[in-house]
Amino acid sequence: MTESLTEGLVALLARPISQGDRRRAALHLVDWIGCAVAGAASEAGAVFRRHAEGASGPARILLGGTASARDATFANGAFGNVLEMDDVHREAILHPGPVVMPAALALAAERDAPGHALLDAILRGYEAEIRIGRAMGPSHYARFHPTATIGPFGAAAACASLLGLDATRSVWTLGNAGTQAGGVWQCRHEKVMTKQLHTARAAAMGLEAATLAALGLTGPRLILEGPQGVFAGLAPDARPHRVLADPGAPWLVHETSFKPWPACRHAHPAIDAALALRPRIEGRAIAAVRVESYADALAFCDRAAPSDTIGAKFSLQHAVAVALLDGPPPLSAFDPPALARPDLAALRAKVTVAEDAAFTRAYPAHFGAAVTVTLTDGAVLREAVPDALGDPENPLSEDAILTKARMLMESAGVARPDAVIAAALALAEGAPASHLNAALP
Repeated sequence: MTESLTEGLVALLARPISQGDRRRAALHLVDWIGCAVAGAASEAGAVFRRHAEGASGPARILLGGTASARDATFANGAFGNVLEMDDVHREAILHPGPVVMPAALALAAERDAPGHALLDAILRGYEAEIRIGRAMGPSHYARFHPTATIGPFGAAAACASLLGLDATRSVWTLGNAGTQAGGVWQCRHEKVMTKQLHTARAAAMGLEAATLAALGLTGPRLILEGPQGVFAGLAPDARPHRVLADPGAPWLVHETSFKPWPACRHAHPAIDAALALRPRIEGRAIAAVRVESYADALAFCDRAAPSDTIGAKFSLQHAVAVALLDGPPPLSAFDPPALARPDLAALRAKVTVAEDAAFTRAYPAHFGAAVTVTLTDGAVLREAVPDALGDPENPLSEDAILTKARMLMESAGVARPDAVIAAALALAEGAPASHLNAALP
C-alpha cells in the first residue's frame, strides 16, 4: 500500500527538535499571548468570554476564569487574530498561532504537561499546518480563509503530540481534522466578527479530532489527496508535492513571520516603505501618493474610505497615510477617532494603489511594495520594500517581539506582563506548562 501524504507528514513530524527550535516556539507563544490578551479585551473577545461563563476546569481563559481544555481552546481560539497582529507564514498565507497555540496550551494545562512537551507540540502543529497550507494553491485562498480550513490540521498535530498518539492514531487525527475544513471569505465583505469564529472552531476541531482518536475514532488516511479529499474539494490548483517537500529543512516555525503593525499583513510592506520615506519628506507638502504592490494586497486592502476599525486595518490608503503623517502606527491609528481626523482623511484621498507585476511574481514567497510620493514642490520620492518587517529576510529582533507582547498586554490592563513573558520563555528551559497557565491573566 502506497504511503499517503498524511502518513508521510506524521513520520516527518517525528524528526529531532533542538533547543533553538524550542526557543523560537516560545517566542511565537509570547507573541500569541500578547495578541490574544489584547483580543480578549475587545468587543468580539467579550462575546466569547461570555459564551464560556460557567465553564470549569484547569485551563485558563484569557481575561476570564478557568475551563476544560475544550472550552478554553474555543474561547482563546477566538482572540489571537482580533487585532490583525498574529504571526503569518507567507507561502501558506495563513496564521498558525491563533489556532495552534490555544489548543496546545489548554491541553497542556489539562494534562499537566512538561514545558518541552508543550513547545514540541507547537512546533509540530506549525509544521503540519504550514506544510498543508503551502500545498493548497492560490485558488483556495481566493475563496477560503486558509487559517480556518487548514488550521484544524495544526491544532490536531499539536494535540496528537501532547497526547503521545502513535502514528496510526495521529493519521486518524489529521484525517478527522481535515474532514471538518471550512471557512469561506464572505466575512471579509461585511462588518462582522466571523473571523474570530473561524479560528475558535479551527482550534477546537483539532483538539476534538485528537482526543477522539485517542479513544479509537478512526479517520481517513487519504484526506488530502483522495478523490473526495481536501485538495479535490477545496483546492483545484493544489500542489500536493509541497506537503512533504524538503523533509530535512529546519522546522517551518523559523519561516513564520512576526507582525509589528496592527493591520492586515498585506498592508505591512507599504507601511514599511512609507516609514522609510517619511524622514525624506521633512514636513514638505504632499501632492500625491502612489502605492504599488502585488495583486492580493489590492484584492484585500484597496479601501479608499474605510468607515470602521476593521476596514482601516484592511486599507492600504489609510495605513500609508498614517505612516507618512505619524510614523510607526500604534493600535489607536486604526480606531474611529483616527479615521475622522481631517489631516488623515485629506492624505488618504491623495493615495492611489496599483498592482506591480514584479511584486505579484515574487508573491507569496515575498510580500513587497513600493510607495512613491510626489511633493508640491515637484520632487518625486520613492521607496521599495521587497520583504515586510518581521519576515525572515527582514526580521524583528527578540527585544522587539517581547516589547510588542508587553505593549499589547498593557493595553488590556495586565499589571505584570513581564511575569507572563518570563513564564513562557522558561518553558524552553524546562519549566512546566502549569507555571505558564498560572501566570496567564
